[in-house]
Amino acid sequence: MAGTLFVVATPIGHLDDISTRALRVLGEVTLVAAEDTRRSGNLLRHFGISTPLVSCHAHNEGSRAPRLVEQLLSGQSIALVSDAGTPGISDPGAELVQMARAAGIRVEAIPGPSAVAAVISAAGLDRPGFSFLGFPPVKGKDRKKWFQWLSLALDHGAVVCFEAPHRVRTTLQELQLLVDYPIIVFRELTKLHEETLEGTPNELVERISTPQGEFTLVIPARPEAALPVALPSQDALRAMVAEAATAGAHSPREAARIVADKFGLSTKFVYNLSKDT
Repeated sequence: MAGTLFVVATPIGHLDDISTRALRVLGEVTLVAAEDTRRSGNLLRHFGISTPLVSCHAHNEGSRAPRLVEQLLSGQSIALVSDAGTPGISDPGAELVQMARAAGIRVEAIPGPSAVAAVISAAGLDRPGFSFLGFPPVKGKDRKKWFQWLSLALDHGAVVCFEAPHRVRTTLQELQLLVDYPIIVFRELTKLHEETLEGTPNELVERISTPQGEFTLVIPARPEAALPVALPSQDALRAMVAEAATAGAHSPREAARIVADKFGLSTKFVYNLSKDT
């Protein structure tokens, strides 16, 4: 009889947030497949758990997963964990889960701490529904598409996303072109230096001068009163294009597209306008 693959949520910061069920499973399985064996090892030792660990991260999941599936088929049960939160949500794990399901192995979720649920509960949003967009891609077409998705999603509900400390200012600078109302930024959720900041993207760029820790952004739904967006002057459009090009290291045409999308204008019109100085 095959074993079970347990997808186990672990604390996003404060170790006391782990569930008793998660601790029981981590202690009973044959093996813990961890994104980072050092970090997960610290967690297990903290709670006196001696289950062996094996690495299963973004760079080796493809080669590690088949062997783990073999072990599951042989009757061993395995717990899958990420560094923090739930595997498969902006963390490795989805590939192993897919392979296990394809092999007919039972996959059981052990829910627990969630940065997304935590920030939504603490944001006090006045409109139901939200979208979770994970980490913004670093550059290129994927990043362009991500901001398009974000802009569309804001017409229907809030957007939650993660960002790394060395990229949060750049992302906030690009958000200035889409959002001119307050958003909420949570830093180091549940940890000793947890901090909540609220303001427009422009204001937050000024306040977050030396970013440290992990960031979770909550961007409330676009206010009904903000639709349709008033068309700014030609000089203002030119300034926005220049700012977009500088903030995101975009080409002039790509910066023009970002600004054009915000106001429902053609990219060609805004691009030609930006050249007409």
